Amino acid sequence: MLSAKNQILPANKKTAVVLFQLGGPDSLEAVEPFLFNLFMDPDIIDFPLAFLVRKPLAKWISSRRSLKVQSNYKLIGGKSSILDLTRLQAKALHTRLVQQGIQAQVFIAMRYWHPMTSSIVSEIKADGFDQIILIPLYPQFSQATTGSSINEWNRQAKKQNLNIPTRLVCCYPSHPSLLEAFVENINKSLMKFSNISPENINLVFSAHSIPISYIQKGDPYQLQIEETVRQVMEHGKWKSSHTLCFQSKVGLMRWLKPSLIETVEQLAREGRKHLLIIPIAFVTDHIETLHEINIDVRRYAMTQGVQQFELMPALNDHPKFIECLTDMATRQLMHAVECTTCEMLWRENIERSRPRKCPQYKLLE
Repeated sequence: MLSAKNQILPANKKTAVVLFQLGGPDSLEAVEPFLFNLFMDPDIIDFPLAFLVRKPLAKWISSRRSLKVQSNYKLIGGKSSILDLTRLQAKALHTRLVQQGIQAQVFIAMRYWHPMTSSIVSEIKADGFDQIILIPLYPQFSQATTGSSINEWNRQAKKQNLNIPTRLVCCYPSHPSLLEAFVENINKSLMKFSNISPENINLVFSAHSIPISYIQKGDPYQLQIEETVRQVMEHGKWKSSHTLCFQSKVGLMRWLKPSLIETVEQLAREGRKHLLIIPIAFVTDHIETLHEINIDVRRYAMTQGVQQFELMPALNDHPKFIECLTDMATRQLMHAVECTTCEMLWRENIERSRPRKCPQYKLLE
């Protein structure tokens, strides 16, 4: 369970640093059970009396969608790349922490596939760690991502009687090293547009969409996504126009818009021929960048008259991103770190819903 926000974790203690991530199927056979786990999540499938139908509904959705999703994975190597890339991030973070003299081990806790949160809780408890730092690999908080991982961690910690001081890095949408990593990746990607003036290139920031109902209930995700984009543009000082859009909608509910497809279509109608797609919420390449953007949306863009369509790689183990993770971990040691990101962003946008879903905001009320 999470410790009080003002509890200090000493740097000389044996520390477990846990990276929260979504997870992904490690084989084509794992696609259906992965989808089942996803749709069994009460933070994903949540409506009145949902507990009565969640399991059969998850079974129906996963079996219905698995063949199509399997065919998509076949085009990107037959499995998700998310675990391999997260392991690179964890290894690089561990190296940085050791260099700073911190006695830490870095774990990966996936939400919907292996290594599952339950196994990581068991391992940490068995290995005699003194304290835990939880870091989501989601820079912008949402109840559907970080919130879900926190809930699962707390369930497993309670179930396994894990009573170790635990601190959470809630979000980091404007961490200086995160912004620098994005700017460096964008600049590198812009080099692919040879002999094209910046004014003729569109920077298309794409984030995973979530239902509007989440925002109305106080999910700060949209505020934080917009802030990341604003600060990246401010730091980059590019002359190119930019747009924020959302992708990966599932189901019939109203989700954040405009969609990536709608944005590409609109830009093409306006005669814009050169697009750089920037995944602004994904820090690890996986099916939603490698297939959805780089295959499906690319193919559609070309049918609409786009001449050059480039995808910026996710941050993955970019040195500046690892620097960001390292800084957040070390700041939890010997400092009573308080995150007021949601509070500050809301006060600048008081017409928006209060960020009540943010765990740090709840502590401020």
